[in-house]
Amino acid sequence: MNEPTGRLPTTRPSGAHLTEVVLILWLVVLWGALWQDYGIGNLVFGLVLAVLAVRVFKLPPVRSSGRFNALRALEFLAKFLWWVFLGSVQVLWLAVRPGPQPTNAVVSVRLRSTDDLIMTAVGQVVSLIPGSLVVEVDRRSATIYFHAIDVSTDEDVQRFRDRVYAVERLVVEVMGSREHLEVVRGRGHAEAEAHQYENTGAEQAVQRPEAASSSAGDAAGSEEERQ
Repeated sequence: MNEPTGRLPTTRPSGAHLTEVVLILWLVVLWGALWQDYGIGNLVFGLVLAVLAVRVFKLPPVRSSGRFNALRALEFLAKFLWWVFLGSVQVLWLAVRPGPQPTNAVVSVRLRSTDDLIMTAVGQVVSLIPGSLVVEVDRRSATIYFHAIDVSTDEDVQRFRDRVYAVERLVVEVMGSREHLEVVRGRGHAEAEAHQYENTGAEQAVQRPEAASSSAGDAAGSEEERQ
């Protein structure tokens, strides 16, 4: 019988290496998307940066489910390209149409999946669609805050959230665990509570409940001091 030596293993498990490879490939794709350049030179430079980032800046391990559905991946790609086309047409029309400037909003979306990898993928995919951008992520509540263009009514807010939920469902169907798949398919829209208030510009924002409570408390304290 081998006695424990108290030493850590010197080799990393194969799953960790596979996770690193997937992360590096994802960073390379992200680098090309950010620069909108998928040329060989830019991708090679992105690969060098991705390897340095993964090897030098150690991050907590992100556990993948090990699932990959090729058919769902094709469906995801087709819908993603369609959303990019629609977003491009929308932004182009808003840029050339006469009339007042569009009303924008910061919309909070509470995802149904709490997996870090799924949250990251959903945020990146939605950010690549013209007209939307991630501005903040609350990891504890699985809530992502997006800046969305041309959102002025409750129906527009719900329509934007529906698209985010559709992206989440597709991402989970492609690479999520079976548990997350059941959650996404079995539950309705996650509740994403927000309080809207008018901003000084032509932009409508969504304020987090805790921020509203804090503001109310500060106002009450100031009133007591004046008295």
